[in-house]
This record gives sequence, structure tokens and C-alpha cells, in this order.
Amino acid sequence: MPWNQPGGSDGKDPWGNKNNQEGPPDLDEVVKNLQKKFSSLFGGGKGGDKGNSGSGDSSFGIKGVLVVLVLLLGVWLATGFYTVQQGETAVILRFGSFQQANTAGLHWHLPTPLETKIIVNTEKVQTVEVGYRSATNNTRQTVQRESLMLTEDENIIDIAFAVQYRIADANKFLFNVSDQMDVLVRSSTEAAVREVVGKTSMDDVITSGRSIVASKTSEILQRILDRYESGIEIVSVDMQHALPPSEVKPAFDDAVKAREDEVRYKNEAEAYSNDVIPRARGKSARIVQESEAYKATVIAQAQGEASRFTSILKEFNVAPEITRERMYLESIEKVLDGSNLVMVDQKNSNNIMYLPLDRMLNRYEAAEMVPDVNISSEQLLDVRKKIDDYRQRDARNGRTDRR
Repeated sequence: MPWNQPGGSDGKDPWGNKNNQEGPPDLDEVVKNLQKKFSSLFGGGKGGDKGNSGSGDSSFGIKGVLVVLVLLLGVWLATGFYTVQQGETAVILRFGSFQQANTAGLHWHLPTPLETKIIVNTEKVQTVEVGYRSATNNTRQTVQRESLMLTEDENIIDIAFAVQYRIADANKFLFNVSDQMDVLVRSSTEAAVREVVGKTSMDDVITSGRSIVASKTSEILQRILDRYESGIEIVSVDMQHALPPSEVKPAFDDAVKAREDEVRYKNEAEAYSNDVIPRARGKSARIVQESEAYKATVIAQAQGEASRFTSILKEFNVAPEITRERMYLESIEKVLDGSNLVMVDQKNSNNIMYLPLDRMLNRYEAAEMVPDVNISSEQLLDVRKKIDDYRQRDARNGRTDRR
């Protein structure tokens, strides 16, 4: 008979175990068994048949209590472990008194109620608005109680700042600053701005001195917060606007426009000056150089004429007549150099014959310049020979007449 069939072998399997064909144990039985185990652990079980309800059960109950206490103590001590994220600082308080400050990492402290921890975000940059408030629809609402300030020259301006800050010292911040730290920063900023604006003129605040006002405000604000030991560090102070009050804004706009026109006219005048003056200097330098060159030329010519005159004087002393004739001929050549008219004085006659040599010369030059003129090369050579012969004969006749 198979081992798993009912009946036979007293309901046992081949290994000697009972083949229990019943279902799973009842839930009530499991609960009752657990209750019995716990009652026996704390020594609350029945005495039994032997009647020993004395020292054995009580010692086992004390051990169980100690085990439970040790487990509870371990769980309680384990609650002291905590993790600090990057950019955060954990401040440990022992019965409300500062104990230490821990940075990022895994740490442990005595569990509550002996010690408590407070996590402070020291990297988060927060912003506070002074003189205005930002609305939900990207608009700004002016707070005149904070924005209107008096300048050094007794003018009223409307000014607004945005201050960014962070917590630098968590210990000082927790013990010296209330929950509303924005109120502290805003009131300190307002005091610093009023001090700076009160020592600055209106023109400087609105125009060229905006950056100076912002930097001085940041310095004074940081000194105020350090004096309070607030543990707050100012990251930046940005001026949002600096305007005159709305009641006098038209007049102020006219003054600003006039000031801008003044600056524009000055810039145009400087540009014109920078354009004209270099030209005038260059022109004057050119004139000076030309005058120096003319001076050198005249001096050189004078020196050359003097040297030439000295050399002619030596020749004149040697042969006066010949030198005088040569000087005369040279002077006549210079005078008649640009003239095209030739006057021929016939010998032994009172008639003066006019020979149009200028036309002949012009015709001869035109024939040389224009290659397609209808004149042969023999004719051109003949004309040139005749002109040269005439010039030589005229020169000989002139020298003979002068003698």
C-alpha cells in the first residue's frame, strides 16, 4: 500500500511521521500559543503537577524583563542617529542649551528628551523687498512709508531696494533672531538706506551715484546685523529704482532732459574739437615744413648763384669781351625760350622779313606725333635740315652784327 494512502501503518509515512491529512492550524490556537509563551517568559505560567511555582519561574521572568529593557534602550539610542544634508547645519541643544553645531554627514546625539537637534539651511539665499512689494501678477506696489526718503540737499526721492541674504551662523541666528527674520533685515536695510541717502545729493542718488549708494548701504547693513549678532550675511543689495515723487516728476523730467542735452552738446563740441584741432595742427606742420623747404631752397639757390657769379667773375677778369658776349647770349636764350616768333635781320637791308617758323615747327611736330599724316620720311628730314640750317645761319649773323 502506498505510504500516503490513509489506513495502514497507523497513518505514518515511510520516515515514521504521521501523515496528517487535516487542514492548517486554527488561528485561535496560534494566538493562544503565543499568549502562553509570553506568560511563561514573564513567569506567569501555571505551577504544573510538581507544584514548583517558586524560584525557577521568577528568575526567568526577570531575565525576560531585562531583555526587553535592553531592546527598548537600543531602539531609543538608535533614534539619536541623524543625517545632515549638504548646505545645512544641525544645531544640538542639550536641555535647551547650545551644545554643538554639525555640518553635512551622519551624526549621533543623545536621544530626546536629553538632546534635540534643529536643522538650519545655511545655503539658501532669501530676498527681502524694501520700499515695494511684488504682487502675484508681476506688478509692484510701492510702500511709501519705506520708499520716501530725504536727501542731503533737502529733496525727497522714491527709492527701493532688493536685499539678498543667507544664514551664516546658525547658533547666533537661532538664539538672537526671532522667527520673523525678514522684519529684522527690512528694518535694518531701511535704517542703512536713510543714513546713506541723507548724506548724498539727489543728483548723485538718481544718476551717477547709484552704485555707490548701493555699496555703502550693503556695508552699513552688514555692520548693523553683526552688531545684533544675528548670524545673517548680506549677499547683495540691489537698487530697484530711484525716482522723484510723482507730484514733481514732470519738472524733474525737464531738468533731466536739460542735463542730457548739456551732456550731448558737450560731447558734440568735444568731437568737433577732436576733428578740427588735429587738422589744424597737421596743416600748420605742413606749412612749417614747406617754409623750411622753401628756406633751404632759396638759401641753396643763393649760394649757387653766388658761386656761379664768383666763377663768372674769374672768367670775366681773364676775357671780359668773350664773357660779356656769352652772358648776353644766355640771357637772350632765357628770354626767347618760350617764344615761337623768329625775327630775321637781313644784312645790308632795312627791311625785316617775317618767317613763320612757328607754323613750320607746329606742322613738323604734328607730323611727328601723328603717324598716319601724309608726309614721307624724306620730306620730314628735308624740313628738319632746312630749319637747323636756318637756325645756325641766324646765330652766325647775330654774332657778326654784335661785333
